[in-house]
Amino acid sequence: MKQSHPHILIFVLAAACFTGCGAPGVPLPPSLELPKPVTDLRAARKADKVTLSWSMPTETTDGQAVRHLSPVQICRSIDAVIKECGTPIGKVSVSPVAQPASVRGKRGRGKSVSPVAKVQVHYEDTIPPELQKENATGQITYAVVVPNEKGRSAGLSNQVQVPAAPTLPPPAGLQAQVTADGIVLSWTRSSEGREIGHVRYVYRVYRREEGGAASNAVGDVPLDASTPAQLVDHSVEWEKTYNYRVTVVTVISLPGKPQAEVEGGDSAEVKVFAHDIFPPAVPSGLEAVASGVGQPPFVDLIWAPNTDADLAGYNIYRHEQGGQPMKINSELVKTPAFRDTTAAGGKKYFYSITAVDLRANESAHSEEASETVPGVNLKP
Repeated sequence: MKQSHPHILIFVLAAACFTGCGAPGVPLPPSLELPKPVTDLRAARKADKVTLSWSMPTETTDGQAVRHLSPVQICRSIDAVIKECGTPIGKVSVSPVAQPASVRGKRGRGKSVSPVAKVQVHYEDTIPPELQKENATGQITYAVVVPNEKGRSAGLSNQVQVPAAPTLPPPAGLQAQVTADGIVLSWTRSSEGREIGHVRYVYRVYRREEGGAASNAVGDVPLDASTPAQLVDHSVEWEKTYNYRVTVVTVISLPGKPQAEVEGGDSAEVKVFAHDIFPPAVPSGLEAVASGVGQPPFVDLIWAPNTDADLAGYNIYRHEQGGQPMKINSELVKTPAFRDTTAAGGKKYFYSITAVDLRANESAHSEEASETVPGVNLKP
């Protein structure tokens, strides 16, 4: 019978112990704590200001929660693609998003963690005048870099572009006048802004209803000297208050490329109340025809229909020779025809018509039409 060796037994017992108790996992390398690059950088230009917006990353490239950051670096270039940031044009200090303790330190363990809301960051860059003039038909490219506390990063964000074209100051002297055709906007013409090459300029008029936040473009007016510096807003609604402003838009039209635009600064707003004190057009084409002999006396009136959009109806006026016109209808007449059944036989009458709108503005009297009503003779 063979004897067991003690050292073999010890090895077997040790192996069984490791198997039963569970062995620790493979050691993980230390985290580099590199925040993930920004992927939603956006840019909007107004005059010489460019507003950059993005969401701060909440995780590192190896799935850790971001704990320490250096200021975010802002990168700008006239190249189509930024290969490296170089010297940043600005920096933004942002604190990492506070995360629950249960989230911090989890790295690839297969556990589901609720997403953390990202912080929205904004940065405003002022484009130097020389950069606009030297690259009038080109683009300016932006990117951001988010470094850790040691200044290391996982690379550039997505890259965005804005036109580099120069903009003009807003016009002065904006005025608004209410007319029957709408609100007439006028302003002082700019001495700058001649069309050069692929760059031209237009005035753009914006309207905002009182109490509202959104502004809508009413129309564009060329900047050239042959066009008056004014615009008529025909789309207003009466009895509402509006605020208007004007800006100069730089338009870049390069062959084979989509048209690009950059708005300059805004003029001061002007407020106007669209109060309708304007009567409809004066009716025309009035004709009068009396009843025939032997009929009950009456006079039929017809005229050309009024085409005003806010027409409410017509008033009918009548007088005898040397008298004053008196209204003979009790309610507004809705159609361009009327029968006067109050006419007396054997008399001559003079008729005129006025038009009335929805706000009770009444037009001047039409040209008169006269007619003599035959005397009543019902005997055989």
